Amino acid sequence: MSTDEAWPTELRLHKDRKTFTVSFGGGEGYDFSAEYLRVLSPSAEVQGHSPEERKTVSGKRDVGIMEVLPVGNYAVRLVFDDMHSTGIYSWDFLRELGRNHDRNWQDYLDELAAKNMTRDPPKRQ
Repeated sequence: MSTDEAWPTELRLHKDRKTFTVSFGGGEGYDFSAEYLRVLSPSAEVQGHSPEERKTVSGKRDVGIMEVLPVGNYAVRLVFDDMHSTGIYSWDFLRELGRNHDRNWQDYLDELAAKNMTRDPPKRQ
């Protein structure tokens, strides 16, 4: 992979703040839902420090992205409207999320079902 293909050529947060587009050289590009990025956050809060510590994040169907902040020249930090902001999304991690989207998403849905959890936020009383 050339250097031009390794770095994003476009990072775009859509006006609805629910979709984040990442395009790489060579025509590779992905539209990510905010929910997908939130529930698979690379943060220690979600991933833990080992596979056994990983948490299943539920109730994020309506989450949005408030900010996209650069981290050096290798990543972005996303600030979600549920105030989660500790995940650093490297270019390689974003590419992996895009390439494996269908499998990752199905694994997430299966995990929610197995734990009797839902994508919907809790109902307000």
